[in-house]
Amino acid sequence: MIGLRTQVAFMGSAVVLLVLLVLYFIFSNQIIPQTRHALEDKANAIARTIALMPLVSEGLSEGHSKEIQAYTSKITRRNDIMFVVVIDMNSVRYSHPDPSMIGKSFAGGGQQAALRGEESISEGEGMLGKSLRAFVPVYTGQGHQVGVVVVGLSMEKVQRLVRQNEWTLIAILLSGALLGAGGAIVLGLRIKRMIFGMEPADISKLLQERSAMLQSTREGIIAVDHEATITMVNLEAERLLNTAGIKGNGMTRNIADYWPELGLEQVLATGEPKQDQELELNGITLLVSSVPIRVNGAIAGAIATFRDKTELAVLAERLSGISVYADALRAGAHEFMNKLHVIMGMTHMGLYDELQQYISGTVSNHQNEIGSITRMIKDPVMAGFLLGKLSRAREAGIDLLLAEDSYLPEAAEPQTIHELITIAGNLLDNAMEALEGQEVKEIELAFHYEHGRLCCTVEDSGPGIPELLQKQIFEQGFSTKGEQRGIGLYLVRKSVEKLEGRLQLICGKETGTTFIAIVPYAVKGEENV
Repeated sequence: MIGLRTQVAFMGSAVVLLVLLVLYFIFSNQIIPQTRHALEDKANAIARTIALMPLVSEGLSEGHSKEIQAYTSKITRRNDIMFVVVIDMNSVRYSHPDPSMIGKSFAGGGQQAALRGEESISEGEGMLGKSLRAFVPVYTGQGHQVGVVVVGLSMEKVQRLVRQNEWTLIAILLSGALLGAGGAIVLGLRIKRMIFGMEPADISKLLQERSAMLQSTREGIIAVDHEATITMVNLEAERLLNTAGIKGNGMTRNIADYWPELGLEQVLATGEPKQDQELELNGITLLVSSVPIRVNGAIAGAIATFRDKTELAVLAERLSGISVYADALRAGAHEFMNKLHVIMGMTHMGLYDELQQYISGTVSNHQNEIGSITRMIKDPVMAGFLLGKLSRAREAGIDLLLAEDSYLPEAAEPQTIHELITIAGNLLDNAMEALEGQEVKEIELAFHYEHGRLCCTVEDSGPGIPELLQKQIFEQGFSTKGEQRGIGLYLVRKSVEKLEGRLQLICGKETGTTFIAIVPYAVKGEENV
């Protein structure tokens, strides 16, 4: 049996060889021709430089070839080129590597385009042999063409350089092949070490062991293939489902027959995951998350994980209001920092009298605000929460008003205030978002307690809610503000239901929205109102 290291080395070498062949094809057709292009550019650049020399244009205009011949001979030697020939408009040579050719007509052809004022490059054969020639017209300072500069490179030299580059490329690719083969061997050794020296049979055994671990987890797991046929049900899933009244072995059965409420066939059809669904089964609430399994971009199955929600209830209750508290604290801290910046700036400027007035006014306003809230809101947790919300509203440029006739006695149960903060906090956040872009930004919050019931009202001056959407806004995940939204009003509804209260929505004809939550409210101690 071929070992894993040998398999990896063989496959790696095959891949490297294939890549090198592709690279050779690309270089042969794209890179190597650039050698010829570079030589053409060199000849063209030399010809242009000579054509711009006043000595050349003046010599052609005046019929003097001696200076031109001396100059072009020097250029030919210094640039290692085959020849530089200057001809006039009648194709008569004014320079040539063989001085005896001066005054005779240019041989080899190809100068017609240049005599018409166009640059060109071509191959030709003249007295000196085959050459690659660049033709550049020569103009006087007044823009009148007086001749052409021809720069030639030996075709033998051009072909020799191309062959040299080909052999260089072959040497590089062969070196790459050797390095690739060596790398494949090293990679095989490294993979062998990474998987602890295991062979495919060992990996298969390890997979079985991991499957056993899935069976031992405390979270229920059900997996199906692309035809919605169950391929795995772990022990915890069987226990939870048996407790909920779903009996029997589910393997090889269709999920729609085994557990129709799960809806995994919908996940397979749409490819959309479902997160944290609450499914009721014979008095047991399961928290279920379902996701599709994709292989090479195609849906190959789906998997659902679930737990008894009762086990998570205590933690969920503790965490559900954390975001509300944290947001209020952040707003208060931000407002406090703004005041500190003002105080620091006035201190640096030496405005001590103005600073005293600012501090006095700030303290007075803060005390009035605290006094007003503590007079109407007797529960300290809710009072602190509302102070934070007032700070955040000021930061957003919103007038948040607490109705003057509001009154909230201290709750007998801390859990009641926790749920009430969830209700008020999410309603206020929803109202603040509704006021974005509005000219008038006002929110009124009111608490009214009477005969064991508390009424919480949040009214805003926003654009209102369309009638078609009013029945959907309390559903989990529904939002008109984009993805990953639609949880705030859902939590409000759940908290109101948990307190056995009722929730009411009132929308104005053109603008404004009012939410009213009425819940039972037990007062602490013997307080009577």
